[in-house]
Amino acid sequence: MTDAKQRRSGTTDHQPAVLDATDRAILDLLRENARRPLREIATAVGLTVAPVQRRIARLEKVGVIERYTVQINHGRIATGIEAMTELHFADDLDLAQIMEFVAQIPEVEEVLTLAGDPDALVRIRVNGVEDLRRVVSSLRSGGAVASTKTLVVLEQWTRFG
Repeated sequence: MTDAKQRRSGTTDHQPAVLDATDRAILDLLRENARRPLREIATAVGLTVAPVQRRIARLEKVGVIERYTVQINHGRIATGIEAMTELHFADDLDLAQIMEFVAQIPEVEEVLTLAGDPDALVRIRVNGVEDLRRVVSSLRSGGAVASTKTLVVLEQWTRFG
C-alpha cells in the first residue's frame, strides 16, 4: 500500500486485517453490488443496519475496502479493443520502476506482476489496432522489456459485476 493510500485508509502498518465470516460475507455482497442498501446487507448477514455500517467503516479505515467503483461492460460500447500483454524482462528489475513506467501510458488500465513466466501482465484498452501497436511499442521502449506477447480479448466474464 502506498503512503498516500495508508494516510487515506488510516493505517500505516502492513499487517493483514483479521476478518470473520460476517466481514467476508459483507465484502462478497459489496463486491457483487457496491450500491447494495445497508438494510439488504444486514438482512443477508443476520445483523441490524448499525453493526453492518460499523463493520464497513472499519473495513474502509483499515484499508480492506480501498474504493468503490463501477464496472463497465465495454462490449456494449461500439468502440475499443481490450488486450492483455505479457511482459518478459531482460533482468531483475525493481517492480516499483516497472509500475512507474507503465503508469505513464494512459491506455494501460491494470498491471499485474507475477511470480513465474511472464513477469507482468498488462491490461490495455485502445480504440483500434494501430493504437494497440503504438501502446505495445511504448511498452517495449522501456529498455528492460526483453519480449512481449499480446492477446486480444474477445469476451469477458467476471464473478461479480
